[in-house]
Amino acid sequence: MTTKAYVVGVGMTKFEKPESRDWQYWDMAREAGTAALADAGVPYARVEQAAVGYCFQPSTAGQRAVYELGLTGIPVYNLNNNCATGSTALMTARQFVEGGVADCVLALGFEKMSRGSLGGGPGAGARGGAADVGGATSPVARHYGVMAAAHGFEASPPTAQIFGNAAREHMERYGTTEVQLAAVGAKNHRHSANNPNAQFQDVHTVDEILAAGTVHRPLTKLQCSPTSDGAAAAVVVSERFVDEHGLRGRAVEIAGQAMTTDTEESFASGSCIDAVGRPMSRAAARLAYERSGLGIEDVDVVELHDCFSVNELLTYEALGMCEEGASGKLVESGATTYGGRWVVNPSGGLISKGHPLGATGLAQAAELVWQLRGEAGARQVTGARVGLAHNIGLGGAAVVTLLRKA
Repeated sequence: MTTKAYVVGVGMTKFEKPESRDWQYWDMAREAGTAALADAGVPYARVEQAAVGYCFQPSTAGQRAVYELGLTGIPVYNLNNNCATGSTALMTARQFVEGGVADCVLALGFEKMSRGSLGGGPGAGARGGAADVGGATSPVARHYGVMAAAHGFEASPPTAQIFGNAAREHMERYGTTEVQLAAVGAKNHRHSANNPNAQFQDVHTVDEILAAGTVHRPLTKLQCSPTSDGAAAAVVVSERFVDEHGLRGRAVEIAGQAMTTDTEESFASGSCIDAVGRPMSRAAARLAYERSGLGIEDVDVVELHDCFSVNELLTYEALGMCEEGASGKLVESGATTYGGRWVVNPSGGLISKGHPLGATGLAQAAELVWQLRGEAGARQVTGARVGLAHNIGLGGAAVVTLLRKA
């Protein structure tokens, strides 16, 4: 038998440019974890397990982080699933609760990063490079190999290259325009102006985004997520815990959740669109819909993985928000902002809120919890009852989570 799992408390730090603040990863974790526990009204002594995600800190950094909250001897699980690490921590916490292993679990994610463009990941070189394409140490070598075979390999950051080449393919295949890609960045920068936790809070027009420096054509700097420092956390509990502690008014149900990884479809076509994860995202969404009994038509607000503007467009298609190839027209129509069918990335998304890898998925969950409780302030989506989070990491993992106000 399984029990329902609920998020009853969330917290996060402000996401900041690396090295802009004199703090360590455990300082971030203490700030976010303390905020989540306070939001839930639950003392750390009630936490039975901790699932902790990060990508660039050393082994057992999870223990060092939660020791800032208390020394109670609970099990701590260290997780790394590339950019999907935060949602992996949330999923681990949910599974502990649903499986009856624990009634109260802390999911925590953090990252202290270095300035500059993200490379090919741990083991692939400090900033990435040609060795990432075929280097045996890189866990994403096969993905970059797809890119190199179709497009070659240039000197620009490898993650920007593979997503930029996916954008080129989408433009060639479906007629997507650079203006439509820039519209994603303009929307998310506009949304972040109302988010005090966002790394950037400046509004930019489509023309300004197009005029920004090119990272890898057609992607400009204002269409790419930055490296960031920050942490986020969630307290996940059972229905019994909710009722015993009078938390129904704080509780948001994890109505459905699924993780998928790469299949042959990711590589068989030789397309960067598939190599960067659209098939994984589509499969994860389908499973999450089945498990929750909800569909995209039930969703009001979405936090999705816009690491680059093109990935927001690819994710629209994967989630069933539009037909394949129609995502450029969808964002251009205004359907994914306030006054449209959905509000996508009211937080500003990764492009403007920031992207500390281990914290990203949990920050998405925090935003959705605030939205579903009606606590999002100036960025509140009116009447939001169902939220969807989408978090993806190359290598690969895609996690889709459906949250519903209890």
